[in-house]
This record gives sequence, structure tokens and C-alpha cells, in this order.
Amino acid sequence: MKQYDVCIVGSGAGAAPIAYELSLAGYSVVVLEKGPYLTEKEFTKDEIAVSRRSIYTPRLQDEHHVVETYRDDGSIARTTAAESGWNFWNGSMVGGSTNLMSGYFHRMKPYDFRLRSTFGSIRGANVVDWPITYEMLEPYYAKVESVVGVSGKVVQHPHQEPRSTKDFPYPPTWEQPISKWFDDACRALGYYSIPTPRAVLPYDALGRSGCSYSNFCGSYGCATGAKGNARAALLEKARATGNCQIIPHAYVYRIDADPSRATAVHYYDKRGDAVTVKAAVYVVSAQAIESVRLLLNSKNRHHPNGIGNRYGQLGKNLIFSAGGSGQGRFEHSRLSEKMQYELMTRGAFVNRSLQDWYVYHRYGRPYKGGTIDFLFEHANPTSRALRELYADGKMLRGKQLQARLEHAFRHARIFTYEVFNDWLPTDNCFVSVDESVKDKWGVPVGSIRLFGHPHDIEVGNFLADKAENVLRQMGAVEISRSISSAPPPNLVAGGCRFGCDPKNSVLDPNCRMHGMDNLYVSDASFMPTGGSVPYTWTIYANAFRVAERIRTKLKKL
Repeated sequence: MKQYDVCIVGSGAGAAPIAYELSLAGYSVVVLEKGPYLTEKEFTKDEIAVSRRSIYTPRLQDEHHVVETYRDDGSIARTTAAESGWNFWNGSMVGGSTNLMSGYFHRMKPYDFRLRSTFGSIRGANVVDWPITYEMLEPYYAKVESVVGVSGKVVQHPHQEPRSTKDFPYPPTWEQPISKWFDDACRALGYYSIPTPRAVLPYDALGRSGCSYSNFCGSYGCATGAKGNARAALLEKARATGNCQIIPHAYVYRIDADPSRATAVHYYDKRGDAVTVKAAVYVVSAQAIESVRLLLNSKNRHHPNGIGNRYGQLGKNLIFSAGGSGQGRFEHSRLSEKMQYELMTRGAFVNRSLQDWYVYHRYGRPYKGGTIDFLFEHANPTSRALRELYADGKMLRGKQLQARLEHAFRHARIFTYEVFNDWLPTDNCFVSVDESVKDKWGVPVGSIRLFGHPHDIEVGNFLADKAENVLRQMGAVEISRSISSAPPPNLVAGGCRFGCDPKNSVLDPNCRMHGMDNLYVSDASFMPTGGSVPYTWTIYANAFRVAERIRTKLKKL
């Protein structure tokens, strides 16, 4: 049995910075990843495979979740993913879901770290301040920009967060002509148009190729390595040191622990054989839901309710990203010939956002708002065609459908927006395990109880109103929205929130488990609140911060 300095469970945004930093520092690291090891040569733009066959998620008959929702009468509706297809897997492979992200990289703002102090309590929500400040995390945000690679342009606006560097290390990616339409519309409305930072390299750098502008980013792996996914940006370099071993198809099913230390990790390999790993330090970074599930399933006589669950906090305060999306259609018949040509330019990114209402005032008090990202509908023709299948609530067929599809692809284009605002943590949204439902290895699956606070929808609709103002000013028609409590499976956090008091948190401010000397959790589950931005940049930044703390610890051993 080989002994390592560090054993990491998972390989995504919370894992890779730790593997990268510690292997470069000369420590022996092993990364255990349940999924396969896929690289650029395996990532193709197969829209059927991605949109109709879910090739990057496990087979639901083998691995699934139990999902519980509240009915109108307050009772619980329960289903398994194997029955419904509703699951919370996203990117089961080396590099995790970072392989499939769109790469919208916004930092959290200083008041995201003191949400309760700034905005007060909200009935029915477990809002708390973070145990660290924005100023403590800022150097690591800057490190991600240079090490992972973030492109963009800093412009001043009312909610621009403080920066230690003047601008991003890489200029914006090629921008679609509609970006100027957007800028003009915002200028007319008095809004501040922001170039959206992207974890996408505009040209060859950092040992990776630049963007090929296929526009197949979200839900697809990057065939050039331009996207700053955890494998291409960090893990390949960690492995090149000779100090980092990455083991795919390694399903971790239990962690052993005595009263104050983790002592071993057990996994099944590709052949189904049980393997044990020992290390000085253990890091769990398997994705918020799966990390909680692993820790709950690791209960023993020292930890009868699961490791880290002494005060019943493990799995509590699960959060997602609240908000939703909307769209408008640009019709050629309403545009000049020049604008028609600009509209149909393919490949380039829109790269525009609004944060004017990250904080706004209403009813005589300040509200925490959010971010609105603007983009074209996905380039995948399958999903675009499915969007046109219905009109006036009826399914179209034959020549009627053919005519609508021709119009949609040749004479119009859908422009969309995505709203990101806080999903408030509550007692009614959490992760547990269901002992009656087991996966193909015989391990109890995660049970996800879903609940969205009504406040989230109120804020989401307020932001959607502002987004639609821009669409109308730009000349869009058929404007619609979908703001709801439906949780996005690619934006999940919480369950192991960090804090100073073990009675209401699982981890300490350095993401080390309370009462455990050598066990850390570094994925999104550490987050007590999620801010009003996509999570990935913050997960990366925090993991670099945690890596520094672990390195200090290893020096003392």
C-alpha cells in the first residue's frame, strides 16, 4: 500500500488547485476520480450525444439520486433519477464539471462575504456572514486569472469590486457585432455594459491552444484546451511534475477516521476491486452533493452520524443559483441588410453582462440583487430545433414545422439572458442519504430535498425586468422569461458550510473539518451563501487558498 502526502477525492475546480500547488511544491499527491480520463482528442461537437444521450453523466440505472420536492399541501414527492431521469450529475470525468462550463467568470463582491451584516436577516432563511473577507480571497482570484487564464476587460461601474491588478492578463475573445448593439442600448437606458470575463484563452498561451470559436462551450468539452478547465489548466501540469498520480475510474465509497483524524480512503477501481489509500492529509472535493454523501456514508463508532456531523450540520443549507433565463428574437424583416449580416456572424462571443442591480433599493431598504449575462442561444442545432417545435401551445408538424425551422435558422436569431441571484439557504433544502436506495456498488445514494425561498423568485423577476428592457431597446420581439425555483444541476453548493462555530458549520475558516486534524473539504460545499455569480472562479480561488494552508501544515509534519 503506497503512502502519499495528500489524497484528494475528486478532480474538479476544488481539487485541481490543491493537486497543482502541492505537487509543484514537491509533495506526493494522488487524485481519485470516479469518471474517465478524457482529453481534447475525445471532445467532439456531437450534439446528439450531448443533448439527447447525456454521455458525460453516469448511467442512471447504476448511479442515481433520490430527489424530494414539496407539494402544494406541504407533503413530500419522492422520485429516483433512475425513474424520472432528473439527476444532479454534471461532468463525471477528470476535471469534473469545469470541462462543460461556459466559463463565465465573475468575482463575488465584498458584500457577498457579509450578507447578513449588510442586508439583515430574512425570515425562513439561514443567511450568515462568511468567516473570511473578500480582501482575504482577492489575491487568489488574481492568481486564477494568471494561472488558469481569464480573458476580459475591466471597466468601471457602480459595483466594480476592488482589484490588486489593473486588468485581466488576456484580452477579450472575439466579440460578435451584436455586442455593440447591446452597448448602444445600455447607453440609451443609462445602464453600465460590462464585458463578461471568460475562462477562455483568446490565443495560444499557458501551454494550451487558443479558442477555435466553435461556440460549443456550455455542456461540451473543449477540443483545443482554450477553456480553463481543471484538467487542462492545472492537473496536466501537476502530473508532469512526477509528484501527482491521477487515477480515473476510482469510486471512493468510504473514509476511515478515528476521533480526530482521517486514516484511510477506500475506493473501487475499474475492475471492481477494493483499494485502500493512506495519506498524511485528505481532501474531499467530489461535488457538493457527493461530498456530503461520502462523509455521511463514512459513519463509524467514532462518528456515528457521519464524519463531520457531530452537530447535525452535514448536508444542511444546500444552495443552488437562483434566477433563471429569458429570451427575445431578432427578425431579419425588422433589420437593415448590414444588421442582418452582423446578426448572423457565427462563432464570436457576445461577452456582455449587467451588474447595475447587484445591490438595489426597493420599499425603502437595500436588496441584494445579482448578475445578468447575455448570450445567443446555444449553437447546438438540435436544441435550437427543439425550441421551435411548439407554437401557441401546439406541436407543429409537416410543412408548418419545416417553414418555422427554416425561418428560425435563416431569417431570425434568438438572443438570451441568464439571471444569477442568491439561492437563500434554508432548513428545507439539504442532502442526506437514502438507506433504501443503493447504487451499483451497494452504497446508499444521496437524497436531495429541494426548496427555493420565495424571496429568490422576487429578486429574479426584478432582474429579468431589467434584462427585458435591454432586449426591447435592441429591437427584439417575442420576449419571454422563465424565473423559477428550478435548481440548476451545474450550480450547486453548500452542505459543508465553513464558519467559526462547530455548532452551526462543518468546516473551519480554512476548510478543515471541525475536530479533524487532517481532513479538508474544498469543493463548492464550503460556501454558506453563493453570491450572485457563477461559482467556479470562487471555488478555484478558495482551493488555491486552502492549498496554501495545507502546504504550511505539511511543512510542520
